[in-house]
Amino acid sequence: MNLHELSPAAGSNTKAYRKGRGAGSGNGKTGGRGHKGQKARSGGGVRVGFEGGQMPLARRLPKRGFHNIFAKPLESINVSALEKFEDGTTVTVQDMLDKGVLSKCQYGVKVLGNGTLAKKLKVQASAFSASAKEKIVAAGGRWEVV
Repeated sequence: MNLHELSPAAGSNTKAYRKGRGAGSGNGKTGGRGHKGQKARSGGGVRVGFEGGQMPLARRLPKRGFHNIFAKPLESINVSALEKFEDGTTVTVQDMLDKGVLSKCQYGVKVLGNGTLAKKLKVQASAFSASAKEKIVAAGGRWEVV
């Protein structure tokens, strides 16, 4: 294959459609906007969530609780996933990413206690649940908050 033989997939490139350029274009006069009304006007239309003056859904529903917009959510991982590591190693977040135990980690990792752990590991993470701490220590390992 050469450069001059390259072409886009069939149907992926469509010709630009010029609205309001006369009756012969097939889309002249109103240009697909219909007759009159708010959406026919230049700059017309309504903002997101506007319901024609009716009280919008976002304001009709009661607000409950507190949502911290500055929260830094931790990725969670179970102790059973730590079985992938060799006995006696130090497990860091980078190691978890390299082994495929974690797919992404933006703010940190919390180790949860679901499953079993039979290997002696030193686990370094942002947070640990109480049951995860117990299981890591019971297997002869150590946990460390970083």
